[in-house]
Amino acid sequence: MTAYVKLGAGFSYERSENELVVKWNDEPLIQHSLNHPCFYVGNGEEIVEMYRGNFNLQDYLEARVPLRYAEIKKKSENQLELTFFTMNDFSPPLFDLTLTHEDNKITMDFHRRDPRINRFWFRLNAEKEEKIYGCGEQMSYFNLRGKNFPLWTSEPGVGRNKSTYVTWMADVTGKAGGDYYHTNYPQTTFVSSEKYYCHVETTAYADFNFRREGFHELHVWELPKQIVLEGAESYVGLTEKITAKFGRQPELPEWIYDGIILGMQGGTDLVDEKINKALDKGIKVSGVWCQDWQGKRITSFGKRLMWNWQWNPEEYPGLDQKLKEWKEKGIKFLGYINPYLAVEGNLFKEAEEHGYFALDAEGKTYIIDFGEFDCGVIDFTNEEAFKWYKGVIKKNLIDFGLDGWMADFGEYLPTDLYLSSGEPAMMKHNEWPVLWAKANYEAVKEAGKLGEVVYFMRAGYAGFQKYCTLLWAGDQSVDWSLDDGLASVIPAALSAGMSGMGLHHSDIGGYTSLHGIKRDKELLLRWMDMAAFTPVLRSHEGNRPYDCVQYDADDETMDHFKRMTDVYCALAPYTKSLVKENAEKGLPVQRPLFMHYEDDKTAYDIKYQYLYGRDMLVAPVYAEGRSTWDVYLPEDNWIHLWSGEEFSGGTHTVAAPLGNTPVFYRKDSQWSELFRNLRNL
Repeated sequence: MTAYVKLGAGFSYERSENELVVKWNDEPLIQHSLNHPCFYVGNGEEIVEMYRGNFNLQDYLEARVPLRYAEIKKKSENQLELTFFTMNDFSPPLFDLTLTHEDNKITMDFHRRDPRINRFWFRLNAEKEEKIYGCGEQMSYFNLRGKNFPLWTSEPGVGRNKSTYVTWMADVTGKAGGDYYHTNYPQTTFVSSEKYYCHVETTAYADFNFRREGFHELHVWELPKQIVLEGAESYVGLTEKITAKFGRQPELPEWIYDGIILGMQGGTDLVDEKINKALDKGIKVSGVWCQDWQGKRITSFGKRLMWNWQWNPEEYPGLDQKLKEWKEKGIKFLGYINPYLAVEGNLFKEAEEHGYFALDAEGKTYIIDFGEFDCGVIDFTNEEAFKWYKGVIKKNLIDFGLDGWMADFGEYLPTDLYLSSGEPAMMKHNEWPVLWAKANYEAVKEAGKLGEVVYFMRAGYAGFQKYCTLLWAGDQSVDWSLDDGLASVIPAALSAGMSGMGLHHSDIGGYTSLHGIKRDKELLLRWMDMAAFTPVLRSHEGNRPYDCVQYDADDETMDHFKRMTDVYCALAPYTKSLVKENAEKGLPVQRPLFMHYEDDKTAYDIKYQYLYGRDMLVAPVYAEGRSTWDVYLPEDNWIHLWSGEEFSGGTHTVAAPLGNTPVFYRKDSQWSELFRNLRNL
C-alpha cells in the first residue's frame, strides 16, 4: 500500500492504485483488491406474487460479476473517488463511489454508470465470534449471526415456523404461514458487536446474509444510493448515533401512564358497561380502544372492520357525546385507521372521484383483496391525495374526539400498481410505511395535538422512527410458540430498539386465533405480567373474541389485571424517565443486557430477557405451567422485586407464580425506594 490515512478514532484506510482497505479499530472491515473484491454487480428479473399481504419473491439472476478493477483517486483529505470496472480500466466503467469520512463515520455514495445494473452485493469482513443485531423488528432471532434476512415489509405470517402444524395449515389454507424472517418492520441497518452500525440507503428488496464466518454479504436489488458505517466506543453511544440519523420518537402523552388501555368492541352501550365493570373492580383505565368505532364485518377469519374511516352511529349510537362523558372520568377514546378504503364506503367514492387511488395497468383504480372484501390504495405519492388523507385523519378522528388510534397496515403495497409519481411500486413498497407514518404525524402536528394524541403502528422501515409515536409488535398468535407467541415480542422489542425505534408494546394476550389456537387464561395473565414492564399497557380481544379468554372473564382475571395495572401506574415515574431518555438520546426503553454490561459475554446471546432502562431486569415467563423460572443476571448487586432477596451475577432459579414474573432491580439504583414499594401492591 502506498498511502495510510488515519480517519479519526476507530477508522483508518490504506490505499494504492487498485487496492483499498478500510479499518475499524485497526482491523480490516472493507477490503478491495484484484484477488479480493468486495463489490459485485449484476442484473436479474424478479417475479413477485402477493396474496393478502403475503409475498413470494423469486429472482432470475442473469449475471453476477465481481468488480476486481478500481481506479482510486484522492479527492481531498477526507474523501476518495473510486471508479469500478469489470475487467480493467479500459473496459466501460460500471459505477463511481465517493468515500467520505466525517466525525468517525464512513459514507459511501454511489453513482451508476451502466443502466443495466439492478443487482448489487457488498461484503464486509466478519469475525467468528461477532454478533449481529437489528435489521428492524425481528421476532425469531435477536442475534442474527448464522442466518440470512430478506428485508421486505409484509405480513409476518401465522406461526412463523415452517416446522409447526399451525404454520403448515396457514400455508395450505391461505398462503399465510410465514417464516423466521417475515416482519412488518424490516430495515437495511445492522449493528455489530464490534460497535459499529452499517446502513444501506435503499428502498429495494434486500437480503442481508450473516451465515459466512469470514464476511457479511449484503444483497440489494438496485445499486444503493449510499452505505453508511459509523462506530462508537459504547453501545449507548452507538445507539445515540443511530437514532440521531433516523430521528427519535416524541415522549408519550401523560395520560398513557394513568392505567391500562382496554381493547373492547361491540357498540356504545356494551363498551360503557365494560368500562363501569372495570372501574367497579378498581382497575385503573386510561383509555378504551374500540377498533370497530367505524363499523365491522364478519369474515371466515373472524371479526374484521369496515374500512371507512368515520364514526358509524349505527354501531356506536351517541358516541359523539359518550366519549365526552368518558373523558370527564379521565378515560381517553382510541380508534382505528389504515391507508386503504373499502369499496362500499363513501370515502372510497370521494377518493375515486378525485383520482386519489393508485391505478392498475388499464388506468383504473387498483383493487386489493384483503380477505373477502376489496379496497383501494391511497396514492401517497400524489400530493393532493396525501393532503386529503391527512384531512380525513384531522376531521374524522381528531376533531371527532379520538385521543389515539391504531395506524394499521402499510406493508401491503402491490408491486404491479401504478403511482402518480411514476416511480416503480417495487421501489416504493418498503418506503410505504414511512409515508403512512408521515401522514399520521403531520395530521397530528397540524392539529396541534403532538404530545396529546398517540397512534401505534406495526409496519415500518428506515426513516419512519421520527414519525411513529409508538410501535406495536403486530399480530401474534394467542399461544406459547416461540416464533409467534408471547416470547416473540421480546426479541421484537430488542431488535427494534437496536434499529432506532425505542418505544414498543404488544397486544396483551396476542391477536390471532386460527387452526384451533385459542387464548387461555394463563397465557393472558402471563402476557399481562410482562406488559406491566413495557411503556404502554394495552389489551386486545383478538380476531375471534369468543375463542379468547378476556380480561373480564372472571373475578380472578380482573383482580390480576387490577394488580398489574397498579404496578404499571406505580412504576410510571421511572417509565417516564426512560421515555424521556429515548426522546432526548434515543436509548430504547427495553434494552439488551449487553447495552450496559458490555464485558459480559453471556449477555450477547440473551434474547428472552431485557433491561427495562438501566436499573431493572425483566425475565418474562413465556412457557405454560411453570411455577419457577431460570434467570440470567449480569454481574451486579440485584434485588428480586417481589421477595426483596439479594442476588449476584449468574443463573438463578426463582419462584415465578402468576403475578410475580421475574423482575430484578439494581441495589444501588436511585429508584430503589420506588421499586421496593411495588412489593406492597
